[in-house]
Amino acid sequence: MDFDMESMAVAIGVSIPVLRFLLCFVATIPVSFIHRLVPGKFGKHLYAAFSGAFLSYLSFGFASNLHFLVPMLLGYASMLLFRSHCGILTFILGFGYLIGCHVYYMSGDAWKEGGIDATGALMVLTLKVISCAINYNDGLLKEEELRDAQKKNRLITLPSLIEYFGYCLCCGSHFAGPVYEVKDYLEWTERKGIWACTEGGPSPSPYGATTRALFQAAFCMALYLYLVPHFPLSRFTDPVYQEWGFWKRLSYQYMSGFTARWKYYFIWSISEASIVISGLGFSGWTNSSPPKARWDRAKNVDILGVEFAKSSVELPLVWNIQVSTWLRHYVYERLIQKGKKPGFFQLLATQTTSAVWHVSTITRFISFFYSLQLSRVSPTSVNFYKTIDQA
Repeated sequence: MDFDMESMAVAIGVSIPVLRFLLCFVATIPVSFIHRLVPGKFGKHLYAAFSGAFLSYLSFGFASNLHFLVPMLLGYASMLLFRSHCGILTFILGFGYLIGCHVYYMSGDAWKEGGIDATGALMVLTLKVISCAINYNDGLLKEEELRDAQKKNRLITLPSLIEYFGYCLCCGSHFAGPVYEVKDYLEWTERKGIWACTEGGPSPSPYGATTRALFQAAFCMALYLYLVPHFPLSRFTDPVYQEWGFWKRLSYQYMSGFTARWKYYFIWSISEASIVISGLGFSGWTNSSPPKARWDRAKNVDILGVEFAKSSVELPLVWNIQVSTWLRHYVYERLIQKGKKPGFFQLLATQTTSAVWHVSTITRFISFFYSLQLSRVSPTSVNFYKTIDQA
């Protein structure tokens, strides 16, 4: 087995730890499909939690589950003991622990050296834990004080521990997202809301959307493997790069960035297939005749939208879509005072939160603030989060 793993790793140009992660990540698709067959609500929650923890163990080792337990237990304890302040408390504790792990592991360096750690999955898990606590906090507020998203997602009662663990680790969905709401997870598991079976009504089939996502993933990986030998990022440290003229260096910078993006497209296409095949990705029906199932909840990237974006302001609508939606609902909108319009402060706080969530090196932190300045000069920058729900 070790020999086979080594051969496969060499064939696709990755280390054995990264290959092990990729295999477990692809395994989330059959694992998510099996969830459909598990009987009973308790059985589904237990399967979701156990399968996610087991895949984490295979990918990152036993220590990863211990790291995941910290923000999960802190969030649940804050909801249990300090409901009126559990949202802000979990936000501070969750991000504090994530920053500590970023600094300790320096995740970017681990990947460069062929290793891997669980900080990427911890990033997704942190957002899920925070949103759960904030929604439970919202359950105390009067409905007329809430925005539409708050009304839809708020929790009146505290989820049980097994429901909470199932939501956080569901079938390995914490590996790369997408981020989704705990209320959606509970309704999906219990076959309520849009997942309720109505007699004579249409039943959404996930197989067409799953097949499309798998073909997209295969294309993305094939293109990435073809391009990466021609445009490796390591070339930037090669002395020959410094000898090139301006235009050749500029074109190489564009092509190396273009090449690197297909790796992310592959990852998000696999995660989309996983969420769709489970049924959780279902987001309702179109108004067409006959109606067609929509799977927007599983979509994390619009490839053509990214590649043909007219400005950086459009990117949050098409890149890491569910995280952009999370930032809008849990940072941007909540900083807008009643009766007042949003301004640059809300944009600054949202971009800063995004930067802190992503950052593992000071250079990446600087790049986020540079992008903020680019957004600031756009006449539509203050309102770009408003368009997420309209996309």
